[in-house]
Amino acid sequence: MLPGSFWNFLLLECCLLSLGLCAAPFSSFAPSLRSGRGAACRLSRSESERRCRAPGQPPGGALCHGRGRCDCGVCICHVSEPGTFFGPLCECHDWVCETYDGSTCAGHGTCDCGKCKCDPGWSGDACQYPTHCDLPKKKSSQMCKNSQDVICSNAGTCHCGRCKCDDSEGGGLVYGKFCECDDRECIDDETEEICGGHGKCYCGNCYCEAGWHGDKCEFQCAVTPWESKLRCTAPDGQVCSNRGTCVCGECSCHDVDPTGDWGDIHGDTCECDERDCRAVYDRYSDDFCSGKCECGKCSCYPPGDRRVYGKTCECDDRRCEDLDGVVCGGHGACSCGHCVCERGWFGKLCQHPRKCNMTEEQSKSLCESADGMLCSGKGSCHCGKCICSAEEWYISGEFCDCDDRDCDKHDGLICTGNGICNCGNCECWDGWNGNACEIWLGTEYP
Repeated sequence: MLPGSFWNFLLLECCLLSLGLCAAPFSSFAPSLRSGRGAACRLSRSESERRCRAPGQPPGGALCHGRGRCDCGVCICHVSEPGTFFGPLCECHDWVCETYDGSTCAGHGTCDCGKCKCDPGWSGDACQYPTHCDLPKKKSSQMCKNSQDVICSNAGTCHCGRCKCDDSEGGGLVYGKFCECDDRECIDDETEEICGGHGKCYCGNCYCEAGWHGDKCEFQCAVTPWESKLRCTAPDGQVCSNRGTCVCGECSCHDVDPTGDWGDIHGDTCECDERDCRAVYDRYSDDFCSGKCECGKCSCYPPGDRRVYGKTCECDDRRCEDLDGVVCGGHGACSCGHCVCERGWFGKLCQHPRKCNMTEEQSKSLCESADGMLCSGKGSCHCGKCICSAEEWYISGEFCDCDDRDCDKHDGLICTGNGICNCGNCECWDGWNGNACEIWLGTEYP
């Protein structure tokens, strides 16, 4: 004999079937509108859709709030993003409640079907506004200032130390603790869609879906994301050499020069950094290599002349030679364009002996210029030779009678840095010509 409990269960089942009730969970318990499992719906299509549409919503509007499917007048909710949809018309979503300063309902309420239910004494979409404010106006305004010391970023008003953002269009596009986010910047002017319908807007910036780019995600890539990344990858494995942004297989190189000059970083994968051609001591100086900068490396001029060298061609040993080509007067060695004199010698070109076998009168007689002045009054006499004043760098000549400022200039440099000023005239080094030694006679001009 079967136990009594079984008979009770069987009786209940028969009652349910005779009443035509569905066997759904209690939360969705509703009379069945189908005559049997798999049978056609007893409602017309328009009536079924009407029951799945929010009250007051016109025909053609989204069914089940666009968060589920309509099955014979009943919404079956689905999940297309994080969170859970629920409610008779899938109108509730357990994570869409407003937040303030990172807290749902500002920590002063509970989330109920996508809307904040505020605790007593609090109001606002995110329960962020106290009903009664005890803050002084000055203190309140101070709490509403952003990092630029602007109240509510000029996009809202301050209420008891909290910003209430402008919402003239009713879309909630201006938000943030200090109203610093304005998603209106993401609206495409032509389509009037957020990010052109091909991306998400976060605090006024579009983050495009794969295959789209542009400030408003308005341009479509002709290559796949994988191919795009492959084309932008430099030989070292870094995308755009970590100096640019990959856009549809092409690198948009960043310009990081604070002087505002463009083109410092270039190349198919931003692999060339012209700043590497600048002087080592100052990465942002205007002191480029004296030769030609090619992809961040200096090619010194004249080509093949080993006297010009260094990372930025800063060493020019031609400066150690006199007009006869003698290096450091034969009494020293040249180091990066500067003479290191042997013991007993001194001077820019090691041309002066420290010991002198002449009397003072003999020495001075050799230093007198045609007008009878000693070193033209612009230097001192040592062992029969004039040492021109170091304070007046432009004074030169056997009797300090020449002014190097009279020599021609090019690009602001005397003799363009490619020769020696000899008493008002440029004496050019091999391979250079012109009044200011500005013309390169080789196959390329630097």
